[in-house]
Amino acid sequence: MKKVEIFTDGACSGNPGPGGWGAILRYNGVEKELSGGDPLTTNNRMEMLAVIEALKALKEPCEVTVTSDSQYVCNGINKGWAVNWQKNNWIKSDKTKAKNPELWEELLSLLKIHKAAIIWVKGHNGHPENERCDRLAVEAYSKYL
Repeated sequence: MKKVEIFTDGACSGNPGPGGWGAILRYNGVEKELSGGDPLTTNNRMEMLAVIEALKALKEPCEVTVTSDSQYVCNGINKGWAVNWQKNNWIKSDKTKAKNPELWEELLSLLKIHKAAIIWVKGHNGHPENERCDRLAVEAYSKYL
């Protein structure tokens, strides 16, 4: 199974507002950058889309390390929140509706294909790939300003 490193970030100008996402995929020293955006979205949606689009870019099941500065994404997966929300028809433990269920559905489906570890890093803290992903995300949303 191929081992791939993925780095992601999402950004918004206003929340909600124009948003963008960026991702870097690294395999055997070769990198590919991906990015995209939406004219009206939220930061959490862009954080999720960065991971989703990076995983969708993989052409076969891989062993993946996803590095993100989004506690929403990392905790949603690592702490089992998303799986529990899904089991409870997208209702959280506090009886409110979980946000972004369609994106969580897609992300959970992709994570069944790949063997993934989700790693959190502090954003805007000098992590080179996270900083690059942030620049990709900002560049992506800038076209909507």
